Parts: sequence; structure tokens; C-alpha cells
Amino acid sequence: MVLSVVHSPEEVESSVISAVFASRYVQHHLPRLKMPEQSIPKEAAYQIIHDDLMLDGNPRLNLASFVTTWMEPECDKLLAESINKNYVDMDEYPVTTEIQNRCVNIIARLFHAPSTKGKNAVGVGTVGSSEAIMLAGLAFKKKWQNKMKARGKPFDKPNIVTGANVQVCWEKFARYFEVELKEVKLREGYYVMDPVKAVELVDENTICVAAILGSTLNGEFEDVKLLNDLLAKKNRTTGWDTPIHVDAASGGFVAPFLYPDLEWDFRLPLVKSINVSGHKYGLVYAGVGWAIWRSKEELPDELIFHINYLGADQPTFTLNFSKGSSQIIGQYYQFLRLGFEGYKHVIWNCMENARALRKGLERMGRFEIISKEQGVPLVAFAFKGEDKSMAFALAKALRHHGWIVPAYTMPADLEHMTVLRVVVREDLGRQLIDKLLSHIRGALAELTEAQIAPKITFQMEVKSGESSIDGAKGTLHIPETTVHLKHHKYKTAHKDVQVTGEKTKGVC
Repeated sequence: MVLSVVHSPEEVESSVISAVFASRYVQHHLPRLKMPEQSIPKEAAYQIIHDDLMLDGNPRLNLASFVTTWMEPECDKLLAESINKNYVDMDEYPVTTEIQNRCVNIIARLFHAPSTKGKNAVGVGTVGSSEAIMLAGLAFKKKWQNKMKARGKPFDKPNIVTGANVQVCWEKFARYFEVELKEVKLREGYYVMDPVKAVELVDENTICVAAILGSTLNGEFEDVKLLNDLLAKKNRTTGWDTPIHVDAASGGFVAPFLYPDLEWDFRLPLVKSINVSGHKYGLVYAGVGWAIWRSKEELPDELIFHINYLGADQPTFTLNFSKGSSQIIGQYYQFLRLGFEGYKHVIWNCMENARALRKGLERMGRFEIISKEQGVPLVAFAFKGEDKSMAFALAKALRHHGWIVPAYTMPADLEHMTVLRVVVREDLGRQLIDKLLSHIRGALAELTEAQIAPKITFQMEVKSGESSIDGAKGTLHIPETTVHLKHHKYKTAHKDVQVTGEKTKGVC
């Protein structure tokens, strides 16, 4: 008779882990510079890397990031199923290509792109808003160069007008593609680009004015409508046709659902292109963005490449080539799963939780809130009239509880301000908001106590003496004790302390 022992999945998993930790593989340092000579079992490789990653921060508690950190299990399954599909192989994966086109059309209509009478909208999926901005910027530059060449004018000194609050990808574009970046400085109480000052900076060499729908610094929407009106007036006066690009990386999936009457998109005639991050409030994991153009005329043909070695003619306008299809699939899942109603509820919940956090911080009486009621669901705040180092100290103290809350100085002309920022994503529920507020209160109490506690510094010298107590000889001689008290007042004290049993008594 054969006896069989059936192990449960939990027992099998436990035996594998035990075998890994009992093996020689956990005794070695991880390779950092050179590929190891020998192979190791897959269980050991997994466990070693898994354990190494345990020291990363918890993505759910990373309140510095706008990037989505939670999706439904069904979507996770779809992402895993499509992880081995190359996004650019359009002929081999025609349905994936069609899904990308569906996403472009959905977003274009969400942004009120002019009707194309049944034709596909003009846009492309990217790895994020940074790539989308590079593509939009290149389109503006090429179109401007073509125009200046046709007029027989110099075309070697293009510029872009932005606010000093732009994300670093704009600086990268300007440096990589040799475009001057003309920044509107911020000022006290006004933390976004001033449309009036922006239009003043526009000249004949300006390829576009970049407006931000959801500033990285405080989540505020810039006034794109006013910018459009002022720029249109200047264009009529000068004969120029300077366009607008809207960087809606953070706010593009917020404004349509919370502020449908706000005019910031293709409803404004000078807005020629928009970028948006699918991996922010588009509710998809990191790795997807979108660039959308008003019409085909805004995208110069010479920027589009055509390839056929994958099986058919394929137009392509990207900075990279191969990339995974998973995030494109994830974006379409969210559109299909949530619909307009679902997105509206999710974003509304985010905003309500941001308001709860804002009110909780205001009740503490220590902070000035610099984010606005209308904008991206986040709360940006600064200490009232205190040393700006307190913001960094609070950020550090919150890390003890696992929270990652960034502290940063503001751009030029506002460097004296240090700001903390909490991004409220869909997975930061009310119970976590309450816990965060509790931890902030506790951290403030500890930091305040540390500031007012007296600091005492002793300088001691031990000398042998003739006196004896309990048969032991010696005197602890303290020639000078410096006591550091509140308000930096100093007091010098001289003390003789008797030694009992060769140890100090009452002093440690």
C-alpha cells in the first residue's frame, strides 16, 4: 500500500521559504557591479529580491506622488496577461492598437476636441506626460520653423513662455531641443503663472505659451481662459499666431468631472495640444500618458515616421520605440469599468478627503494653506512665521510612521518659503486622513518639546583626593558646568561631588 501525503498550499509555500533561508544563497552579498558566475534556484532569487525590496517605502503611504498605487484585481490580471505584448507591433497586435485609438478618441472628446466626423482624433499614447510634452513641444517648434522659413526670417532662436512653477520636464525639453525657456516669476500669494505677465513675454520667436492645469507646487489651475483672451488680442495686434499648450498632467482627469464649465481645453481656439497623465488621476499604474492635438494640421507631417518591417505600414510619432502594452490596456479598463459617472465619484471622493485634511490642518493653528479650493485634490501647507527648517523636520518625523510627505522650497523669488504637500489619491481614504492628522499632531508636539527643552552640557574632570568615604578614596571635581537654557542664556556652576564606592552618587 502506498501512502501519500498531501500538503496544503500554505505548507508548500512555507517549506520553500524555509529551504531558501536554510540555503547558502542567503549568506552571500547581492551582486552590484558584476553578473554572478553561477545560477541560483528561482525560489532563492525571488526571496532575496523580495526581501531587498521590503526596505522601500510603502507606495500607499507615499503622499509625495501623484502616481496611482492601487487598481482592482481584475485589472491587475489584465495587465499581467498583456505584459508580453510590444506596444509598437501594431500589425501583430491589432486589437491593442485599436484599444489605444479608442483611448485617444475618448480623451479627445473629453477635452472637447472639434468634431472629426467619424474620423479618429489625433493623439498618441506615451510613457507619461514628460514624453507627451516633448512631442508637443517638437510639433510647435517644427511648425514655427516652417512658418519663419516661409517668411524668410531667422528660425534659430525659438522660445517658450511658462511659469516658474512648471515641472522639470519643460526645462528638459528646452535644454535638449535648444529652446529658450522664458519663465514668469511667482510672487507672494500668487503661486502660478500670471497670464498678463506671460503675454508680455511673448515675441515673434515664441513657439507657444505653456499653461498648467494643476501646478505641481500647490495643485492650482492656471487661468487658461484669460490667457487665451489676452494672447488672442496680442495676436490680432501683431499679426502673430502664437498658440497655447495645456500641461494637464495632473488636472486633465480632474477638471472634466469636477468643473465641467471651466474653459481650459479645446473649447478655447488657441489651445492646440494637451498632455495628460493616465497614471495620475487617470487611475492607471505608472507608465502611461497621452498627447492630444486639436487637429491633424497641428502635427507636422515631417515628424511622423512610417515603418513597414513589422508587417504593414505603421505611422509612429514617439521618442522611444518598444514598450509594453499593459498600461494602455489598464487605461481602457478604467474607462470601460468606471465610465464618466465612476470617474466623477472617485475624483469627488479625493476632493472631499482633501478638504477634510485641509480643515484638520487649519484647526491645528500652525499652518498656512497655500493650495486652493479649486484644483487638484491635494493640500499644500507651510508653517506660519517659523523657521523653514521646521517643514523638513516634520517631514522627517512623519517618516517614522511610514508616511512620505515631501518638503520643498518654492522657486525663484519665493525661496524663503518651504512647503509640505500631501497628494490625495483614490486609495487615501478618510480613515488614513484621520491617522495622518493624528501623526502630524503628535510630531508637532515632539518637535515643539524638543525646541524648548533645556540643553545641558557638562565638562568633567576626575582627580584623586585625600578624602575617603567608606574606605574608598577620590573626589569627583567638576571645575565648570555650562548649562544651556532657553533663549540661549548661559549659567556657569562649580560643584564638588563626593565619590561613593568609586561611582558618582546621584549624577549619571
